[in-house]
Amino acid sequence: MEIGRNKEPVISKRANREGKIMFLCVLPFLCLVFLFAYFPLHGWIYSLFDYKPALGLSGSEFVGLKWFRMLISSETQVAQIVQVMKNTFAMSFLGIATSIFPVAFAILLNEVKWKWFKSLVQTLTTLPNFISWVLVYTIAFSLFSTTGLLNTLLEEWGLITDPIKFLDSGNHTWLMMCLWNIWKGLGWGAIMYLAAIAGIDPELYEAGRIDGASRFQLMRHITLPALMPTFLVMLMLSIANLLNNGMDQYFVFQNAFNKETIQVLDLYVYNIGLGGNSLSLATAISMLKSLVSVALLAIVNIASKKIRGSSII
Repeated sequence: MEIGRNKEPVISKRANREGKIMFLCVLPFLCLVFLFAYFPLHGWIYSLFDYKPALGLSGSEFVGLKWFRMLISSETQVAQIVQVMKNTFAMSFLGIATSIFPVAFAILLNEVKWKWFKSLVQTLTTLPNFISWVLVYTIAFSLFSTTGLLNTLLEEWGLITDPIKFLDSGNHTWLMMCLWNIWKGLGWGAIMYLAAIAGIDPELYEAGRIDGASRFQLMRHITLPALMPTFLVMLMLSIANLLNNGMDQYFVFQNAFNKETIQVLDLYVYNIGLGGNSLSLATAISMLKSLVSVALLAIVNIASKKIRGSSII
C-alpha cells in the first residue's frame, strides 16, 4: 500500500508537468488567435465616429449611433442592403445545396481501383484550390469574354452572330459563381471525406460482401452512413457562416454590368469602406454582420446538441 501511495504523487507531478508543456506548446497559437481574431474588435469603436483618416480618431466627430440609424432610415440604403442580403443568402444557400458534391465525389473516387488514376484525378481536382481567384478570373476571361476562345469558336462555326456576354452580364450571376466555386473547391472539399472513408472498419465491407451486397449497396449502407456525422458538422458550420461569403471571388468578377447581382455582404462592406470612403458606415455594417454570425453559430450549436447529442464547439 505504501508503494502505491508513493507512486500516486509521482504520476500526478508527471501529469502536471506534461500539462504545462502542452499548454506552452499551445500558447503561441492562442496568442495568434487573440491577435488576429479578437484584438481587431477594438476597431468597432470607429462605428461611433464620423471617421476621417486625415484627422485620426481623436480628431473625428463623435456621432453615436448615427450610422446604425442611417441603415434603416434611408430608403436607398435599405434597398441596397436588401439586394445585398438577397445576393448573400442566394450564394450561401447555393453553396450549402451543392455541399453534397464533395461527399459524392469522395465516395466515387474511393471506388476507383486503379491507384495511379485515382491519384491523378485527386491531384487534378485539388490543384484549383491553390489557384488564386485573380488567376481564375484570368482563365475565365480568356475563355468566356466577348473576345474569348468560346465566343470565337462559336462565331467561326456560324452558331452565333453576336458574342454571348458570359461575364459582363447580370444574368445567371449566382449560378456562374456557384459553378466556379464547385470547380475550385470540389477536390479540396473531398479530402476530409476521403480521410473519413479511410477510417471505416474494413471488416464492415467484408461482412457486406459475404452477405452478397453489391458495390453500390456497400456505398449506400456502409460508406454513406459513415460520412454523415462529418457532413452534418460541416453543414452546420456552413449555416453558421451564412453571411460569410468572402469577397475575393466576387471582387475579381464584379463589373458595372453585374454589380447589382454579384455584390455580397463582404464585398459591399469593402465597396462602402474603401470605394465609397465611408469607413465608419462599413464598420457598422461589419459589426452587425459579426453579431448575427455569432447568433447563428449559437443557434446551430443548440440544434446540434438536440439533434446529434453533441455540440460542434
